[in-house]
Amino acid sequence: MGSPAADEDLPQVLLIRNPPAFTIDGEEQFTSAKFRFLKAFESTLPPHDFLAARAQSVRAMLASGGAVVDASVLQFLPELRLIVTTTAGLNQLDLPECRRRGIRIANAGDVYSADVADCAVGLLIDVLRKISACNRYVKQGFWASKGDYPLGSKLRGKRIGIVGLGRIGYQVAKRLEAFGCSIAYNSRKAKPGVSYPFYQEVQELAAKSDALILCCGLTEQTRHMINKEVLAALGKDGVIVNIARGGVIDEKEMVRCLMEGEIAGAGLDVFENEPDAPKELMELDNVVMSPHCAVFTRESLLDVARLVVGNLEAFFSNEPLLSEYEDD
Repeated sequence: MGSPAADEDLPQVLLIRNPPAFTIDGEEQFTSAKFRFLKAFESTLPPHDFLAARAQSVRAMLASGGAVVDASVLQFLPELRLIVTTTAGLNQLDLPECRRRGIRIANAGDVYSADVADCAVGLLIDVLRKISACNRYVKQGFWASKGDYPLGSKLRGKRIGIVGLGRIGYQVAKRLEAFGCSIAYNSRKAKPGVSYPFYQEVQELAAKSDALILCCGLTEQTRHMINKEVLAALGKDGVIVNIARGGVIDEKEMVRCLMEGEIAGAGLDVFENEPDAPKELMELDNVVMSPHCAVFTRESLLDVARLVVGNLEAFFSNEPLLSEYEDD
């Protein structure tokens, strides 16, 4: 980037925790000639002591999904004017407090949307067609000894309910339309210009769906939105796919429904207490799980690194942000 003395003159971008993207992508993907990182996680001081001593003049922060930024953190950052995240979801941020303090936010925008939509459709197909279960059956030698595996269910013609028709939800819908599925959705409000049927109540959408795909953010309003009543409305032939956040589902109730056959199956990329997935699900062939990796491909991680750097460079150059988050 330049000489150490020159680097010292660059504006600082605060990092409270080591972003997972640094480990996966390499920190060099996030470097720039226009800023340098101030790494609280490398200090021996407790985080709040570090912020009080070193971060009073910091104007920008890079916050990964695991770095909670709330009033207890922001009180030490009186000059903070921008938070950039490597995530599309913002449940790690206290949005009202950020807005009250005049802090702008730039998230991952649309970078991950296609990958997450692909994963959602893949999980649904896997559950319906029993792909992972069939794979285990063949590899364990059961095909020869026990005969054909029980039949799966076709995707074409299924009624798909999408909870959260944002960037990701819309891409899921377009993919499943191509498979011959009918689409309906629930969001905080009906989307202008969208022809899919809108259901204001998730329970009513579930009753009209063969599969529910969760694409919404996690907020106080959506936490445990998928509860006993919604799962009962989905019914014993229904499938649920979650690529949103684990807390959107009442996980204990979902586990009970799966164990007792009250819903037909689940495709899960996220869980309430990550990295711990419910042990009861481990032996169920009608449940397909992945380790919260729907957003991660080599290509998308490089794209998000470029977006993070672009947002920070734009901010320090007094130019428009590339992916500023605006409240709906």
